[in-house]
Amino acid sequence: MRILVYPHDLGIGGSQINAIELAGAVDRLGHETIVFGRPGPLVDSIRRLGLEFVAAPEAGRRPSVAVSRALAGLVERRRIDILHGYEWPPSLECYLAARRMPRTAAVSTVMSMAVAPFIPKHVPLTVGTHQIAEVEAGFGRSAITVLEPPVDVDANRPGLDLAQGDLRKTWGVPEGAYVVAIVSRLARELKLEGILSAMDAVASLPATMRVCLLIAGDGPARTEVAARAAQVNIRTGRQTVVLTGELADPRAAYDVADVCLGMGGSALRALAFGKPLVVQGEAGFWELLTPSSLDTFLWQGWYGVGSGQAGGASALRHVLFEILPAERLRADLGAFGRRVVVHRYSLAHAAEAQLDVYGAALETASASRMAYARELEAAGHFLRYKRRRLQARLTGRDTADDFNARPVAAAPSLQAFSAGGAT
Repeated sequence: MRILVYPHDLGIGGSQINAIELAGAVDRLGHETIVFGRPGPLVDSIRRLGLEFVAAPEAGRRPSVAVSRALAGLVERRRIDILHGYEWPPSLECYLAARRMPRTAAVSTVMSMAVAPFIPKHVPLTVGTHQIAEVEAGFGRSAITVLEPPVDVDANRPGLDLAQGDLRKTWGVPEGAYVVAIVSRLARELKLEGILSAMDAVASLPATMRVCLLIAGDGPARTEVAARAAQVNIRTGRQTVVLTGELADPRAAYDVADVCLGMGGSALRALAFGKPLVVQGEAGFWELLTPSSLDTFLWQGWYGVGSGQAGGASALRHVLFEILPAERLRADLGAFGRRVVVHRYSLAHAAEAQLDVYGAALETASASRMAYARELEAAGHFLRYKRRRLQARLTGRDTADDFNARPVAAAPSLQAFSAGGAT
């Protein structure tokens, strides 16, 4: 197969990193894979995986006619079989490009916590949780697959030589401090509330515990995050919060941590490094991953919604107060998390599952096109039949014998053509 993967952008972020890593795994299985999008920091990662990158035109408003035309042109020139859009704008642009192409299927992946209702229901859809899949099936989507965010468990694992000591000094982490790490885009939606809450929680821990909150990432909420970090550091009189900015390779931030906070793909990469994980959500949600809480996250995804923002910092403070000094507990939870991610979220398993989605999409698209071709053929017979009747009436030769001598295929009713969309 020839596959084009189109992440929603190429800045550092969970959905797009998953898209690129999965594209690389599919390519290694012998399928030509192209990544399409507006240039950004992740282009280097695309090239490191040996994938071809094709720059998209400026989009303007989304979905973009210019982008859809560019995709259609690539399909024609490169004979692409699959257009795979991640999140709603690329999903719609891929659908618009593929709908008139005789041999190409569009598929969609949405790793957000809700699916845009205007993605056409018949487009094959992949989501990240069983809970979302159930909701979308109730909405009437006919082809939906659960593919939990994959992790490259070889590239993300304990024991990598990532120069921890030097990085602790570079980032200004106090010597001997426990490190609580967040690797996240600094976005106002979903992320900001939890990041601010984490700062308040760490600041409220006893000074004797010497805890440093390491925040790796950048984004539109950087100003608010930096302002709160400065306030916390002034209030505590030490480097309680350290901002690294965006890291081209954020693995060192996971590796240096004693405990990680996160949601979605970032949470799973923390588990791959064998770190205890406190899952971040909204409205004050924080919950430690343990054997007893695992089933909750397998159902709803690595995210949650609490009862309100007010108690979020207090809930997180309680978890950190209990777990940070307990070295044996942290080691046990880290080993448990690593087993979970290797068993359930490996990139190799996800690549095979993704190929199954592609194969099913091509079969469905082929069947739909054959049905449409039969509709067009029947419509052609019907229109030719109507033209002959009109000509016969005009020439006075409208007799049953004349038409019995010139048989045509059985024609459906006008109402059938109207319902089928034939013209």
